[in-house]
Amino acid sequence: MLKDKEFLQSLNRFILASQSPRRADLLKFIIKDFTIQVSESEEIIDPRLNSQQLVMELAKEKALEVSLNNKDAYVLGFDTLVILDGQPLGKPKDKKDAFNMLKSLSGRSHLVVTGCAIIKGDYVDKFSDEAVVTFNKVTDEEINEYLETGEPFDKAGAYGIQGYGARYIKEIKGDYYSVMGMPLQKLYNKLRRL
Repeated sequence: MLKDKEFLQSLNRFILASQSPRRADLLKFIIKDFTIQVSESEEIIDPRLNSQQLVMELAKEKALEVSLNNKDAYVLGFDTLVILDGQPLGKPKDKKDAFNMLKSLSGRSHLVVTGCAIIKGDYVDKFSDEAVVTFNKVTDEEINEYLETGEPFDKAGAYGIQGYGARYIKEIKGDYYSVMGMPLQKLYNKLRRL
């Protein structure tokens, strides 16, 4: 087994199939050199799949699309869902939608599930991780103040735990990085075994 430093320097070519700057920043903790190619695959929600299956399948579709033109690289795809009362909350469509999402999360706990897929040629590995996040009670004024930051509009559930949204988080049970969109420890252990 290679030492961690040798392992990081010996990695094959990797591609991150995501436009998320948060995921790119997190991946730098594991992989020194990688490129980014944004997947254009359409996210189709299959109601027959549970949350874990769904995020893994969506992550796989994103990675697969990029992998088709990059057979010699390991392609990493991700997908994150915020689940409240058994229903997924995606990225808000507009300001009103973001407000309603945040209002529904106020003072309650919800599940965040992140799926990952690693694909190279015929090699496919999928896995997921999850965390339970509890919000403090948030007033309408606080929600509107948060919306003015612009942060909620490109994030599932309309909040970023690593940004201004952190001030509304009461508790996290599970992997913080999975809430950010990348199950860092699980991914690192998977890549070590490639």
